[in-house]
Amino acid sequence: MHSDNEKITARQSMIRGGILLAVTFFAGWLAYYAGLTENSQVMAASVFVLIIGATLLFWNARLAIAFIGIAILLGGRVLTLEQMIVSAELDIILFLVGMMTMVGVLKDLGLFTWIIQLVINMKAMNGKLFCIIVVVMSAVMASVVDEVTSIVFILALIFQVCDTLKINPIPFVMIAVIGTNIGSSGTMLGNPVGILIGTKAGFSFADFVRWAAPVMFVSLLAALVIVLVWYRKEIQLLTERLEARRKMQLGLGPLVRIPFKRGLFILVSAVTLIALHHKLETLLGVQKNTLLIVAPLAISGILMVWRSNRARHYIEAEVEWWTLLFFMMLFAVAGSLEHTGVTEHVAHNFVGTFGNNPVVLTPIIIFVTALGSAFVDNIVFVAAFIPVIKELNMTPLWWAMLFGACFGGNITAIGSTANIVALGMMEKRYKKHIAFFEWIKIGAVVGFVTCVVAWILILLLMPYMPEMSQMGH
Repeated sequence: MHSDNEKITARQSMIRGGILLAVTFFAGWLAYYAGLTENSQVMAASVFVLIIGATLLFWNARLAIAFIGIAILLGGRVLTLEQMIVSAELDIILFLVGMMTMVGVLKDLGLFTWIIQLVINMKAMNGKLFCIIVVVMSAVMASVVDEVTSIVFILALIFQVCDTLKINPIPFVMIAVIGTNIGSSGTMLGNPVGILIGTKAGFSFADFVRWAAPVMFVSLLAALVIVLVWYRKEIQLLTERLEARRKMQLGLGPLVRIPFKRGLFILVSAVTLIALHHKLETLLGVQKNTLLIVAPLAISGILMVWRSNRARHYIEAEVEWWTLLFFMMLFAVAGSLEHTGVTEHVAHNFVGTFGNNPVVLTPIIIFVTALGSAFVDNIVFVAAFIPVIKELNMTPLWWAMLFGACFGGNITAIGSTANIVALGMMEKRYKKHIAFFEWIKIGAVVGFVTCVVAWILILLLMPYMPEMSQMGH
């Protein structure tokens, strides 16, 4: 993944284009050599590789290349229109539209600004406490709202503190990003990967709270210990500057009165409704996950009626249509792998190589997904893996994929959307850049340790996990 404002020359574009075409053709040849003899299978595999290549080499043009890929699949009769529409996962897209709209209203109501000011005005603040608050708040906000909203508001807090105390923001930006990526695995709401896995595996919000949230919190604790040791000098400096400021009887920023109560009520109502969706669906006799999708849409609709003068702004400015359209195209292309039997072939080879023992497969899935997500958009990686996991049909493997995708995002600067947003905000404000190797040193340590923690905890929880048939799958 690349920054949206990255500039590449015409020569670089030609070289990258040549590499992309060469890799795509090579993937097609490799697919044929690997036993995918039907033309539709070769085309589906080639187009999927083309889109993965686009996320790496032409980040700004990824949607355009995805459009071309879908056109090739439809024109080549690999996908029918009906298959494309089913595979595009409109339920997930509508869920994300509802959540993004709701978050736009919460911003307007000042909820997030109020949370920031609550932290800034704490009396007993020191460097260590500040880092603990940043990590926990990043994780909780990411799991309750989403990772991008979380990082935007946590960085507003960090920038205000670092500007006031005149200290280097980079360590604290890293701490916030690490907390955000880990926290995004705790519920369905934190990351598009969560809602994708939830709907595909048939997991409810309660399933995430029961199985994913405990693993997330233990992993977060491990990451917190690492960052407190890794950045101990910078944390000590923050403590010293805070004490010096207290002696001069100065605070960390102006306190503004904000009518946050409505925002807090809306957020609590939405999360409660989503949390209870499975019980309500059973009570009302509606299809599984219907209320999960309906809740954010209904709440957003009510909010848009209430704030009708801002309704258009919420839809046009707060909803990431570019990203959502890319997701739709990506899901449709991943669907073509399933329809043509590519994923069934891969799953059989996977079982032939590693067996079908979840104890063996869990660490493989975690670390493969983590490494893939470190260098390619985790949604791309998970979309490719989901049909394979469906074929294997084992509950622990779904959780292994979730944690690998979210925790792997910490490994590199391009590993998750939250990382890219954080880098962009910091470069815009300070004209500072976190070097790739500066990031990967701490990112690799945190990524590896949290993946090992997730692996151990999944193994411990495995005997208690219900079979996929019992999960309503």
